[in-house]
Amino acid sequence: MNSPAASARLRTTTVAEAAADALRHRIVSGELPEGLQLRQDALAAELGVSRIPVREALLQLEGEGLVRIVPRKGAVVSELSIDEIAELFELRGLLEPLLLRKSAPRLTADDFEQLERILSEYGKELRTNHPARWGELNTRLHDVLMSRAGQPRTHAIVQSLLQQTDRYTRLQLSLSPQSCRRAEKEHGEVVRLCRKGDVRGAASLLKRHIEHACADLKAFIALHRGAPK
Repeated sequence: MNSPAASARLRTTTVAEAAADALRHRIVSGELPEGLQLRQDALAAELGVSRIPVREALLQLEGEGLVRIVPRKGAVVSELSIDEIAELFELRGLLEPLLLRKSAPRLTADDFEQLERILSEYGKELRTNHPARWGELNTRLHDVLMSRAGQPRTHAIVQSLLQQTDRYTRLQLSLSPQSCRRAEKEHGEVVRLCRKGDVRGAASLLKRHIEHACADLKAFIALHRGAPK
């Protein structure tokens, strides 16, 4: 039987995880922009919890790269440099094709049905100009493609990389219809190659797809931050 102290710790952990989920969604969606100072008192009041789970949530988000804890300032939403963003995409370009080569031969009929639904939904959201869903659908598609690799640690690393870059990808896609259309075409072709059994071709295209996204994003951020490309 759990002691009262253990039960209290469990409740605090559960609340902290819920707070982390809520804050993560707001950061990734852009509702909490990069560089914003996150005040624990205000967040606790907004979320209807005490400061303890909020502090634990911020420490968790720091570990995920979404928040920085700054001395004498507290927590701020992380702002990645162009070089840091490029590094994240380079890691994705190495790891995602590796996972896809292992996963693609094991994808099931149900997996392909799910991929086709995501592609259809992405196309629908693209044509109705609803950018709030684009980043989420992009992440889901990549995740399903790699889901059968049987390498949970590597998969967890890639999920973290997708999470850290999602808010930038979402912003870039929302302001670049050309990038959206190319992403839609490349996604569809990767799925087609996997279904066809051309694993090498699918992995090669996935790597180029990630490289295209990185190049577009670097140019976009350089332009909007006024920095050199």
